[in-house]
Amino acid sequence: MSASMSLKQRAPVRPGRVLLHVFLVVMSLAWLAPLLWAIYAALRPYSETSTKGYVSWPDKLSFANFTNAYQQSDMTHYFVNTLIIAVPAVLLTLFLSSMVAFYVSRFDFRVNLFLLLVFTAGNLLPQQVIITPLYRMYLLIDLPGITESGKLYDSALGLVLIHIAFQSGFCAFVLANYMRMLPHELTEAALVDGASVWRMYWQIVLPLCRPAMAALATLLSIWIYNDFFWALVLISTGENMPITSALNNLSGQYFTDPNLVAAGALLTAIPTLIVYFALQRQFVSGLTLGANKG
Repeated sequence: MSASMSLKQRAPVRPGRVLLHVFLVVMSLAWLAPLLWAIYAALRPYSETSTKGYVSWPDKLSFANFTNAYQQSDMTHYFVNTLIIAVPAVLLTLFLSSMVAFYVSRFDFRVNLFLLLVFTAGNLLPQQVIITPLYRMYLLIDLPGITESGKLYDSALGLVLIHIAFQSGFCAFVLANYMRMLPHELTEAALVDGASVWRMYWQIVLPLCRPAMAALATLLSIWIYNDFFWALVLISTGENMPITSALNNLSGQYFTDPNLVAAGALLTAIPTLIVYFALQRQFVSGLTLGANKG
């Protein structure tokens, strides 16, 4: 009796909802199609696809392309180069932007909003607009004994600094909005107890910002890891380039194996997936913070 009543009470399926689900399935397949096609191509030898074409049933699937791509591109060396650039850039960006966000969100003064706008405006400038003066400036800055090239140009330090400069504005904007949601009574009570500004920032406010910091750390890691433009312009020595440039080693002067390049591209994407899945819970919670606030 209860089962029949539940069936009667169940709302009928509306055509609009069916169309919505069909649309979502189609869009999901459209987004996954390039990835699935790259995996399919990477598992096939080029001799087979050149004979039968890419739209054909495979005779043999293997991981040989992945092994060859890893060895031929010297991927371990470029992974290390990327870590040398990405890890300091992410940590320093979060540290510096969190200090800016703490200052503009916890202290009232006339130009705090203008200061935040100045930091955020840096993200609105296209990279191509400033590349010429930035390139000339990097050539003029001498750093003897600090970098291998003796200049800011062609060094990991130069890439770290430009990533910090370009990403700090967005992080400061996000963290400032999040810190404004924290009760001011926390810092006011600490101030009454004699806590310094540094202690309020480091021991009270910053620990409460861990979800937002984790979400930003995930985004920054992916953005900086996938960067190709700055490395291409500000690095001239091939040995100093990050992982995105390692794929160039798989392209010959007269011939390029697309299946090998597909395997190399999939290998370079693995670290970003590891970072996302490791911080997935914090990333999602950081994105949904404040969703239920009035």
